[in-house]
Amino acid sequence: MKTTLLAAAFATVAATAAFAAPEKYVLDSGHSQIVFHYNHLGFSTGYGMFGGFEGEIMFDQEDPAKSSVEVSMPVSSMITGWQPRYEHFMSADFFGASDDKTVTFKSTGIEVTGEKEALITGDLTLNGVTKSVVLDAVLNQAGDHPMAGKPWAGFSATTTLIRSDYNLGMFAPYVGDEVTVEISIEAMKADN
Repeated sequence: MKTTLLAAAFATVAATAAFAAPEKYVLDSGHSQIVFHYNHLGFSTGYGMFGGFEGEIMFDQEDPAKSSVEVSMPVSSMITGWQPRYEHFMSADFFGASDDKTVTFKSTGIEVTGEKEALITGDLTLNGVTKSVVLDAVLNQAGDHPMAGKPWAGFSATTTLIRSDYNLGMFAPYVGDEVTVEISIEAMKADN
């Protein structure tokens, strides 16, 4: 009898897990950053950052391949650390950025490659050009946030972009055409 009850309990748990749907998480804008860097004429490495962006993750902890992510940010939220460089990046030489011009990423597939690792393929729209990119992603941690008292998740990812693919190739190849992108985000389970 005890064995039958135990088997039934496992079957119920397995059936529930099989039908579990991804849960909506929203980005914690205050703790999510995208840092990029590129070679500057062989003399130095130039850095920049995007912060304060918005997005959501449909997170399936039981079957991460069923998860998805969508993120957007205004181009003007870029930080370069030097106002003349920022102004040049926003000019027609690069982004020709208006207040409403955005960068977006929307996942199209996730390949789980390890216990906490995955390759996230998605469409990146940057400077009016959309191309498929692959993010090499890691789940840093998922669990209850010690201060917020609700489910939270943290992820890191990297990729390399060819800036000339996005009509941002001015001064290439002297200023490196490859841009390394490092992403660190936190997301909280949505209230609804």
